[in-house]
Amino acid sequence: MGVQRLVAALLTALLAGCGPATAATDGPPPGSGRPGSFGPAPQWSLPVGVRQLTVDPTGPRPLPVTIWYPSAGPVPAISQVPAVGPVPAVGPVPVAGAPVAAGRFPVVVYSHGLRSLPELHAALTTRWAAAGFVVVAPTYPRTNLRATDFTRADVRHQPADGWRLIRHLVRLDARRDDPLAGHLAVDRIAAAGHSAGGFTTAGMFTAGHSARLRAGIVIAGGGLAGSFAGPPAPLLFVHGSADPIVPESAGRAAYARATGPAAFLSLPGQGHGEFLSPGHPGFTQVLATTTDFLRWTLYDDRAALHRLPADAHGPPVTTLTSRLPR
Repeated sequence: MGVQRLVAALLTALLAGCGPATAATDGPPPGSGRPGSFGPAPQWSLPVGVRQLTVDPTGPRPLPVTIWYPSAGPVPAISQVPAVGPVPAVGPVPVAGAPVAAGRFPVVVYSHGLRSLPELHAALTTRWAAAGFVVVAPTYPRTNLRATDFTRADVRHQPADGWRLIRHLVRLDARRDDPLAGHLAVDRIAAAGHSAGGFTTAGMFTAGHSARLRAGIVIAGGGLAGSFAGPPAPLLFVHGSADPIVPESAGRAAYARATGPAAFLSLPGQGHGEFLSPGHPGFTQVLATTTDFLRWTLYDDRAALHRLPADAHGPPVTTLTSRLPR
């Protein structure tokens, strides 16, 4: 089967569902503690704020966006844990409109799958925010759960939406009147996504893409036409071996096409996304591996790179294939 036909077949299969299958005291913030600075990754979990905005609200493709970010203030006692190590039983509880923590933080653009929404992935995205990342999750206009004109083929347009969002963030970071201004490390961006959002993520890594995009995480997805070109960037693939929606072979084929450093985290016997839900087998390994991957690629944290094999080591729950530097 040709590449285009394979992608079309996979996108058709994706219609069956892309949502997850259930569907200490404050440490020092990154940098010197003032907006505009940038420093090492946090060693302690930070409280999390959340806000909503819409990119191009009057345009042909308005893009509602949910943003989770490290916030100022005390960490609730239940969340006073190191930023690395065992996964707490209870995740952070985002506070709407909370003040942004001091310092600058790398950005993760997170893409949902078909018939899904950003909030359905909050178990993962809020924990990334607590680890020191601003997670920006668009609601794609024609593939989200509430879309009135749902069109699965619209996935091919979503990588451009992702780049439109990145350009908006660059402008927002320079605006003095926005709470996030000066807090976004817009030269340190990763893209991540699940299912159709994984295909969207891969599609952002095309020839000529901006070097702002430094890393990608493709969860239960694969490559779109033209993916994995341009400046080489580290990529992490996460896939259940028994995925009935997007077969693991599609993820493996995308991994084989990656031109830069890459790793493949497989979850033997698991399906399309149950491992993204706390309490399910594999969630601990997926969270630890993705968080340290982001710490390495966006914070230049070499210790996080060296932890990745241990993060992913959970036989028979997970296995890791790696072409990452040592």
